[in-house]
Amino acid sequence: MTVKPTTNPNAVSEHVPVTVITTCYGRNRHLYNLLSSLANGSVKPDEVIIVNDDADPKHLADFALNIVKIPTTVDLVDSADHQTLEKSDKTEFDIGHNRNIGAARATHETLIFLDVDCIVAPSFIEQLSAKLNQYPNALLMGQPRYLTRPLSNEESLELQKGALTNDYLNRLSVYNPYRDNFDAKQSISTESAPTAIKKTNDYGAFWSLCFAIKREQFEQIGGFDTQYTGYGAEDTDFAFTARQLDIDFYLTADLIYHQQHAVYRPPLNHLESIIINANRFYQKWQCWPMGGWLEQFSEMGLIDWTNEQSNSITLLRQPSSKEIELAYCADAAYV
Repeated sequence: MTVKPTTNPNAVSEHVPVTVITTCYGRNRHLYNLLSSLANGSVKPDEVIIVNDDADPKHLADFALNIVKIPTTVDLVDSADHQTLEKSDKTEFDIGHNRNIGAARATHETLIFLDVDCIVAPSFIEQLSAKLNQYPNALLMGQPRYLTRPLSNEESLELQKGALTNDYLNRLSVYNPYRDNFDAKQSISTESAPTAIKKTNDYGAFWSLCFAIKREQFEQIGGFDTQYTGYGAEDTDFAFTARQLDIDFYLTADLIYHQQHAVYRPPLNHLESIIINANRFYQKWQCWPMGGWLEQFSEMGLIDWTNEQSNSITLLRQPSSKEIELAYCADAAYV
């Protein structure tokens, strides 16, 4: 269904021929903050596809955006042979599957994928889409910062009004020190100097939190491999396929702010899907993804794994309720 805004969609900024794709279920507070930031950018995406079942259409109409809402249970048609792909209850809510659905329904050639817990900087859509037009055969990723606490109701209202500034969000956020980050000044655009961009051969640095790609390259990659289930490795697999196809990968200084939510360190709540996905990844690429987490699981006696092995990971036991309790981090900015 298409949700028409109740406000004037041309009131603030021009539209650009970009489709933004996000997917969520049960995280509508995050979703509404994301939409607020998109509606108040220096330019607006011409289309925002939300693969989601439970967002209130009346609330979505409050945003001056062209929103297309697709239920997560929709069938996905393979673009190669126009056959409906089989789904199982296990995969129909998987993020990779839902991203593929969004891409298949997109109107425009420029696709920007955002996780639902993103808030985009005002120049994000304008700068990232311009870079992709400059490097149309490439895969581009934005620069995440991590909010150290959730936005209050008052702050969400300010965001919806376009009154929550970059400086304010920068004070509330941090970089992930384990990732390759730009200098903060490189994320500031002016009329004479756009935000920074650099090519990298480290495809393992790709994270699907915030990225841009043309439809042709997305289809060349084959979208996200839906054999991955739940959480972990599907984005690294996507990037490795891009590398195999000689699709260049660029990091950009275009900012998104990741909305804070509780995490588990290590992610014991995703133990089973991480094992399934790690085994799937090794079968394809003959190397192990998520090595840090696998090492922690191994040290806890949860799995039988070493980085040198070529056989599948074996689950030895489930984590205890005490171990899960100790891993829970309510206030962490990132995993």
